[in-house]
Amino acid sequence: MPDRKTLLLTGASRGIGHATVKRFSSAGWRVITCSRYPFPEDCPWEMGPEDHIQVDLADPKKSIEAVAEIKGRLKSGRLEALVNNAGISPKGEGGARLDTLTTDLRTWGQVFHVNFFASVILARGLIDELVAAQGSIVNVTSIAGARVHPFAGPAYATSKAALAALTREMANDLGPMGIRVNAIAPGEIETEILSPGTADLAKAIPLRRLGRPEEVARTIYFLCSSESSYISGVEVEINGGQHV
Repeated sequence: MPDRKTLLLTGASRGIGHATVKRFSSAGWRVITCSRYPFPEDCPWEMGPEDHIQVDLADPKKSIEAVAEIKGRLKSGRLEALVNNAGISPKGEGGARLDTLTTDLRTWGQVFHVNFFASVILARGLIDELVAAQGSIVNVTSIAGARVHPFAGPAYATSKAALAALTREMANDLGPMGIRVNAIAPGEIETEILSPGTADLAKAIPLRRLGRPEEVARTIYFLCSSESSYISGVEVEINGGQHV
């Protein structure tokens, strides 16, 4: 399919990433995935290992090297969508929340590289392909980027707040090239990596339930489609009204 659109998605191995692969694949997109994990046999995208790149985005050198591999797989020289979904949120012993004083500096650096700098590396490295397709970038931030969260620590929260600011800057810088840049900020989403006690937070959410990964994926798809052709520089909150 010569006119088939292509999505590059980081953090694709589970949760929101997995649901996003399904949503775009069902619409006929080619999905190239990046994850620190090898390709799992039960994943839904049809090209399988051929469109999966195993890379640890916490490693600056490997992140930069991955750009060359991605470019080599974009035979058409076009990339319609880049979704920066990869994120890490380190915990202490027994899943305890790490605070400003108990998060060691090496961990701060790893979190910022995965959650923030990798998005810069990919956008810069693939700018020609994004321009050729008049593509769209979606950065996945978090509810924790705006307010103190009971489970996500300050390294995660500040990296996501920085990513929200980067979204505005990128929208300003890349808009004249025809590239739209937006962010989504998920709240409490029902995935297999929920912190203990997350379900209890649903009692205080106006919709009285946790979000579903496919609900987040649908918003990502909208922001990458022509249906949102005049939307850029915004952060869409997907939290069931948690912050009203």
